Amino acid sequence: MIDMIKLLRNRRSIRKYTDKSIELEKIEILREAVLRSPSSRNIDPWEFIFIDDRELLKKLACCKPHGARFLEHAALGIVICADGKKSDVWIEDCSIASILVQMVAQSMDLGSCWIQIRKRMYDDKITSEDYIRALLNVPSHVKIESIISIGYPAENREPLPRHELKDGKVRYNRY
Repeated sequence: MIDMIKLLRNRRSIRKYTDKSIELEKIEILREAVLRSPSSRNIDPWEFIFIDDRELLKKLACCKPHGARFLEHAALGIVICADGKKSDVWIEDCSIASILVQMVAQSMDLGSCWIQIRKRMYDDKITSEDYIRALLNVPSHVKIESIISIGYPAENREPLPRHELKDGKVRYNRY
Protein backbone atom coordinates (compact mmCIF):
# COMPACT_ATOMS: atom_id res chain seq x y z
CA MET A 1 0.00 0.00 0.00
CA ILE A 2 2.76 2.43 0.83
CA ASP A 3 4.40 1.94 -2.57
CA MET A 4 1.14 2.85 -4.33
CA ILE A 5 0.68 6.04 -2.30
CA LYS A 6 4.28 7.00 -3.11
CA LEU A 7 3.50 6.59 -6.83
CA LEU A 8 0.34 8.70 -6.45
CA ARG A 9 2.20 11.38 -4.54
CA ASN A 10 4.89 11.65 -7.20
CA ARG A 11 2.76 11.28 -10.33
CA ARG A 12 2.40 14.50 -12.30
CA SER A 13 1.37 15.06 -15.89
CA ILE A 14 4.54 15.17 -17.98
CA ARG A 15 4.44 16.99 -21.31
CA LYS A 16 8.16 17.26 -22.07
CA TYR A 17 10.14 14.19 -23.04
CA THR A 18 13.71 13.26 -23.91
CA ASP A 19 14.54 11.62 -27.25
CA LYS A 20 15.23 8.29 -25.53
CA SER A 21 13.21 5.33 -26.81
CA ILE A 22 11.35 3.14 -24.35
CA GLU A 23 12.87 -0.30 -23.96
CA LEU A 24 10.86 -3.19 -25.40
CA GLU A 25 10.63 -4.82 -21.96
CA LYS A 26 8.93 -1.71 -20.58
CA ILE A 27 6.55 -1.52 -23.53
CA GLU A 28 5.60 -5.14 -22.89
CA ILE A 29 4.86 -4.29 -19.24
CA LEU A 30 2.67 -1.36 -20.36
CA ARG A 31 0.89 -3.73 -22.74
CA GLU A 32 0.29 -6.19 -19.93
CA ALA A 33 -0.98 -3.38 -17.70
CA VAL A 34 -3.72 -2.30 -20.11
CA LEU A 35 -4.75 -5.89 -20.72
CA ARG A 36 -5.08 -6.46 -16.96
CA SER A 37 -7.33 -3.44 -16.57
CA PRO A 38 -10.65 -4.32 -14.94
CA SER A 39 -13.90 -3.74 -16.78
CA SER A 40 -17.55 -3.85 -15.84
CA ARG A 41 -18.90 -7.39 -15.89
CA ASN A 42 -15.52 -8.48 -17.31
CA ILE A 43 -16.69 -7.56 -20.81
CA ASP A 44 -13.35 -5.95 -21.77
CA PRO A 45 -14.73 -3.66 -24.48
CA TRP A 46 -11.46 -1.74 -24.68
CA GLU A 47 -8.92 -1.86 -27.49
CA PHE A 48 -5.45 -0.30 -27.50
CA ILE A 49 -3.29 1.04 -30.31
CA PHE A 50 0.37 1.44 -29.35
CA ILE A 51 2.09 4.04 -31.53
CA ASP A 52 5.85 4.52 -31.62
CA ASP A 53 6.13 5.69 -35.23
CA ARG A 54 7.40 9.30 -35.00
CA GLU A 55 5.48 10.45 -38.09
CA LEU A 56 2.23 9.05 -36.76
CA LEU A 57 2.85 10.62 -33.34
CA LYS A 58 3.40 13.95 -35.07
CA LYS A 59 0.07 13.62 -36.92
CA LEU A 60 -1.73 12.48 -33.76
CA ALA A 61 -0.37 15.54 -31.95
CA CYS A 62 -2.55 17.62 -34.30
CA CYS A 63 -5.79 15.85 -33.29
CA LYS A 64 -7.09 18.96 -31.52
CA PRO A 65 -6.10 22.63 -31.33
CA HIS A 66 -4.89 22.52 -27.71
CA GLY A 67 -3.57 19.95 -25.29
CA ALA A 68 -1.99 17.36 -27.58
CA ARG A 69 1.06 18.97 -29.26
CA PHE A 70 3.48 17.44 -26.76
CA LEU A 71 2.57 13.96 -28.10
CA GLU A 72 4.90 14.48 -31.06
CA HIS A 73 7.88 14.38 -28.67
CA ALA A 74 6.72 11.33 -26.71
CA ALA A 75 8.33 7.96 -27.37
CA LEU A 76 4.95 6.23 -27.22
CA GLY A 77 1.31 7.08 -27.58
CA ILE A 78 -1.41 4.67 -26.54
CA VAL A 79 -4.80 5.25 -28.13
CA ILE A 80 -7.43 3.98 -25.70
CA CYS A 81 -10.64 2.99 -27.43
CA ALA A 82 -13.53 0.55 -27.08
CA ASP A 83 -16.30 -1.20 -28.91
CA GLY A 84 -19.22 0.95 -27.82
CA LYS A 85 -21.69 -1.82 -28.73
CA LYS A 86 -20.20 -4.27 -26.22
CA SER A 87 -20.74 -2.22 -23.09
CA ASP A 88 -22.76 0.76 -21.92
CA VAL A 89 -19.90 1.73 -19.58
CA TRP A 90 -17.06 1.63 -22.09
CA ILE A 91 -16.07 5.20 -21.10
CA GLU A 92 -15.48 4.15 -17.51
CA ASP A 93 -13.63 1.01 -18.58
CA CYS A 94 -11.34 3.03 -20.86
CA SER A 95 -10.77 5.61 -18.13
CA ILE A 96 -9.64 2.90 -15.73
CA ALA A 97 -7.22 1.50 -18.32
CA SER A 98 -5.92 5.03 -19.01
CA ILE A 99 -4.98 5.75 -15.41
CA LEU A 100 -3.63 2.27 -14.75
CA VAL A 101 -1.17 2.50 -17.63
CA GLN A 102 -0.09 5.93 -16.38
CA MET A 103 0.58 4.54 -12.90
CA VAL A 104 2.57 1.62 -14.32
CA ALA A 105 4.55 4.07 -16.47
CA GLN A 106 5.26 6.11 -13.32
CA SER A 107 6.50 2.98 -11.55
CA MET A 108 9.10 2.53 -14.33
CA ASP A 109 10.33 6.16 -14.18
CA LEU A 110 8.43 7.10 -17.31
CA GLY A 111 6.38 10.26 -17.62
CA SER A 112 2.88 10.34 -19.04
CA CYS A 113 -0.05 12.60 -19.75
CA TRP A 114 -3.72 11.98 -20.57
CA ILE A 115 -5.01 13.52 -23.80
CA GLN A 116 -8.80 13.76 -23.87
CA ILE A 117 -10.25 12.78 -27.26
CA ARG A 118 -13.92 11.99 -26.70
CA LYS A 119 -16.05 15.12 -27.14
CA ARG A 120 -13.12 17.17 -28.50
CA MET A 121 -12.82 18.78 -31.92
CA TYR A 122 -10.05 18.69 -34.52
CA ASP A 123 -11.50 21.81 -36.11
CA ASP A 124 -14.96 23.39 -36.35
CA LYS A 125 -16.28 20.52 -38.52
CA ILE A 126 -14.32 17.35 -37.67
CA THR A 127 -14.16 15.71 -34.27
CA SER A 128 -10.82 14.62 -32.85
CA GLU A 129 -12.22 11.10 -32.83
CA ASP A 130 -13.00 11.19 -36.55
CA TYR A 131 -9.58 12.65 -37.34
CA ILE A 132 -7.89 9.78 -35.45
CA ARG A 133 -10.31 7.22 -36.87
CA ALA A 134 -9.28 8.19 -40.41
CA LEU A 135 -5.57 8.39 -39.57
CA LEU A 136 -5.41 4.96 -37.88
CA ASN A 137 -8.16 3.10 -39.79
CA VAL A 138 -10.26 2.65 -36.65
CA PRO A 139 -13.63 1.02 -37.46
CA SER A 140 -16.71 3.21 -36.97
CA HIS A 141 -18.15 1.11 -34.11
CA VAL A 142 -14.97 1.65 -32.05
CA LYS A 143 -15.09 4.77 -29.88
CA ILE A 144 -11.92 6.68 -28.96
CA GLU A 145 -11.65 7.87 -25.35
CA SER A 146 -8.10 9.15 -24.92
CA ILE A 147 -4.46 9.01 -25.89
CA ILE A 148 -1.81 8.50 -23.23
CA SER A 149 1.56 10.02 -24.11
CA ILE A 150 4.52 8.24 -22.53
CA GLY A 151 8.24 8.87 -22.54
CA TYR A 152 11.28 9.60 -20.44
CA PRO A 153 10.66 12.92 -18.69
CA ALA A 154 12.61 15.99 -19.78
CA GLU A 155 11.03 17.95 -16.94
CA ASN A 156 10.89 17.41 -13.21
CA ARG A 157 7.59 18.40 -11.66
CA GLU A 158 7.52 18.45 -7.91
CA PRO A 159 4.75 16.53 -6.15
CA LEU A 160 1.89 18.61 -4.83
CA PRO A 161 2.40 19.31 -1.14
CA ARG A 162 -0.14 17.60 1.11
CA HIS A 163 -1.54 20.95 2.28
CA GLU A 164 -2.50 21.83 -1.32
CA LEU A 165 -4.89 18.88 -1.64
CA LYS A 166 -8.57 19.85 -1.60
CA ASP A 167 -9.67 18.21 1.65
CA GLY A 168 -13.06 19.90 1.40
CA LYS A 169 -13.91 17.53 -1.46
CA VAL A 170 -14.11 14.60 1.00
CA ARG A 171 -17.15 14.16 3.22
CA TYR A 172 -18.00 11.46 5.73
CA ASN A 173 -21.28 9.56 5.92
CA ARG A 174 -23.37 12.28 4.23
CA TYR A 175 -22.94 15.10 1.80
